[in-house]
Amino acid sequence: MKKIIFSLLLFAVCGFKSAQAQFSRPLSVGIGAGPTINLTDLANVEAKLAGHIDVDGLITPFISAGLHAEKGRLSGNGYASNFKNDYWAFNANAKVRAGQFMGLPDNYSYYNLQTSTFNKILANIYVGAGAGFMKNDIQNEISPDYATAVTNNSGEISEEFDKFHFVVPINLGVDVPFGRTLYGPQWAINLNYQHTITTNDNLDGVINSKKDHYGYISLGVKYALFQRN
Repeated sequence: MKKIIFSLLLFAVCGFKSAQAQFSRPLSVGIGAGPTINLTDLANVEAKLAGHIDVDGLITPFISAGLHAEKGRLSGNGYASNFKNDYWAFNANAKVRAGQFMGLPDNYSYYNLQTSTFNKILANIYVGAGAGFMKNDIQNEISPDYATAVTNNSGEISEEFDKFHFVVPINLGVDVPFGRTLYGPQWAINLNYQHTITTNDNLDGVINSKKDHYGYISLGVKYALFQRN
């Protein structure tokens, strides 16, 4: 995971000089919501909802660094047991969009006015990664037979239901810009999949052989601030 984060930072540094003339708006805010998918020991998924707020700063038109705050619920069942986790999470992240590597012209404002909608969308497909923390609020019901099987397999049934822990989010998504202005679109629809890897095994209260993960699929809207006149 460290290699992924390092690679994104390296792409940002390498791309800055060639694309800095394309910089238009330094900051955007976004909100979104969608379903969560747990990948835990109690792995039968009960899809729940989460919501988020993003603040992103542009390094170039296609490289951003930002902050992400998220509140939601994970829920699942299995082995005659079940859990729900009303969590919240916070991370800092970087994203690199395809337009950074497409050899676009230096005059980004002119390009934005002339290019097709398809090319705009293609240029705004991105990958990203970050680091942050998560706070659980777990409630579960564990059957005695499953608890015995877990402990016999060198696992444990955790009683730490409300602890902070370190997480690594990985993002794949696209910004679909709309509204033409000289200095670029001011609005965008965002579709994103975030896969969050935890550093412990306790999203469900069961600590077994694997690290728990979860996915979050969101649809949102972004608004660019400080438009130049």
